[in-house]
Amino acid sequence: MAPFGDVLTAMITPFDAAGQVDYPKAAALARHLVDNGSDGLVVAGTTGEAPTLTNDEKVALFHTVVEAVGGRAVVVAGTGTYDTAESIELTKRAVDAGCDGVMAVTPYYSKPSQEGLVAHFTAIADASAVPVLLYNIPGRTGRLIEVATLARLAKHPKIAAVKDAVMDIDHTAQTRAAVPDDFTIYSGQDSYTLAMMTVGAEGVVSVASHLAGREIKRMVTAALEGDYPAAMQINAALLDLFYACFLEPNPAPVKAALSRFWEPVGEPRLPLVAAKGETVDAIEAALGKVQGL
Repeated sequence: MAPFGDVLTAMITPFDAAGQVDYPKAAALARHLVDNGSDGLVVAGTTGEAPTLTNDEKVALFHTVVEAVGGRAVVVAGTGTYDTAESIELTKRAVDAGCDGVMAVTPYYSKPSQEGLVAHFTAIADASAVPVLLYNIPGRTGRLIEVATLARLAKHPKIAAVKDAVMDIDHTAQTRAAVPDDFTIYSGQDSYTLAMMTVGAEGVVSVASHLAGREIKRMVTAALEGDYPAAMQINAALLDLFYACFLEPNPAPVKAALSRFWEPVGEPRLPLVAAKGETVDAIEAALGKVQGL
């Protein structure tokens, strides 16, 4: 198994009607996700609305999720920000909360050089007592972690994997060729997962697993076992769901879908707004294609 499991859910952060973090609902959702295909959970990442959470809210979420599913699933804390010192502080607090790993996103807005990225991620890894998952998502951060930079970072004993949301199969293939065999590549985009696995990815940090976790787990397992015909069949049934979950800025669609099909989880915090009804209708139609897999 990859260091954080094969299927991780990038967990949403539930809010109550007043817009405050709903910690009991977060615990219930964590248990629900682990009961339905997730080997691990990423807490306070992009899908968890990390930019609009305070550090104290993030740490309280880390404690909540560890208490809910610790020992049953891997808990990875989103601790990366555009401030290295703040990222180090959050990493230490996540370790104290009992998290099994931390995720460090490429610093956004600042657009550091590749040397700056090496220094930033190395500083976080040096301060971490648990494995580090890098998060490469240039579409949101404005900066790509280049393959040569990943190869350098992969030599650090605490940097274990990358969440690859570059959406470029060539980049994934080149990364696989450049990093050690024990360095894991996770897909960071549901619709790319199966294609990425054909060139060396070993799992996914998923959004759609909030709604179809068991099916995504089956697809990933089939691909890992080399049963690509089965994996392709499942992927084909899931594709409309993968696309529907991103008809509007993430996590608005999946939060609205959870509120309709599971339990109320609140609306996103501004500047994100609630998904439109037609978006949730599209998700519902897509889920109909998943039934019977």
